[in-house]
Amino acid sequence: MITSPTTDYKNFFKHSAHPANAEQYFRELLDKRERRYEDLCRNIINDMNQYGLSVVDDFLGMETGLKILNEVRSMYNAGAFQDGQVVTNQMPDAPSTAARGDNIRGDKIKWVGGNEPGCSNVWYLTNQIDSVVYRVNTMKDNGILGNYHIRERTRAMVACYPGFGTHYVMHVDNPKKDGRVITAIYYLNINWDARESGGILRIRPTPGTTVADIEPKFDRLIFFWSDIRNPHEVQPAHRTRYAITVWYFDAKEREEALNRAKLENSKTNNVAAQAQAQQAEPDSTTTPPATAVAPPASSSSLPASMSTGTGALNANVSSNACAASNEICT
Repeated sequence: MITSPTTDYKNFFKHSAHPANAEQYFRELLDKRERRYEDLCRNIINDMNQYGLSVVDDFLGMETGLKILNEVRSMYNAGAFQDGQVVTNQMPDAPSTAARGDNIRGDKIKWVGGNEPGCSNVWYLTNQIDSVVYRVNTMKDNGILGNYHIRERTRAMVACYPGFGTHYVMHVDNPKKDGRVITAIYYLNINWDARESGGILRIRPTPGTTVADIEPKFDRLIFFWSDIRNPHEVQPAHRTRYAITVWYFDAKEREEALNRAKLENSKTNNVAAQAQAQQAEPDSTTTPPATAVAPPASSSSLPASMSTGTGALNANVSSNACAASNEICT
């Protein structure tokens, strides 16, 4: 039988963590994070007020950023991306187009709600951006951001410019008041050097002639106004360039845009029904069977990938009131 002397556990644990000490440690840690978060949001508010855009580097850190990048690469390698479409004016005075044109935009995209298999880290990213946007929209003394009531956003648009000089010409995200007020873009490009790889996001804030050239560096998050205040372009990229974009809605402008879309749909349907009725013989003694008139595929000017509900900021887009063929012009 093996015996051992009684162990004095009080001496063994030389640095005991008393509840009070642990509570103080975590409180200080949380306070430190809260101060950093507060400073981050205040800097974004100041930048948006002064420049109409804001750049945040090292947003999530290398480890989390790599997890997101791996998910995006997996989706792209699986062939889940499609050609980006152009359905709204590139600039407020430009002719409207609904055609794909590599001379306009050369990216490939995939819309992600976050609940799809293999997208948990993209979901985490969008929720972190949601938290920042909600905070800057509700803080005191938040300047221009205080003019908006942000409750919803689009799904995440994951985009890839596959190199070979692919680009996106100068355009405005929201030239027709569809509700989008803030554009948020997160970049996933390790060791990006614009001198060799190009791919700069050039923003030309208006009014004025100032140009902001933003490199799509890894773990960089940017914000800018989505409307005519910020025409922008993606210059030719010479290596694969990944980005994730979400747009945030102002509730009032979004409601007005949806109401306009419903009115346009109603008018279009009435015209179609009248045209069908005129095809009947004037002296016909029989009543033709009623035929449901489907709304035209492109009857609305609103993007399909926008949330139309009234839920929380991070609500995924699962139902749309807009025509399925209408995608966001970024």
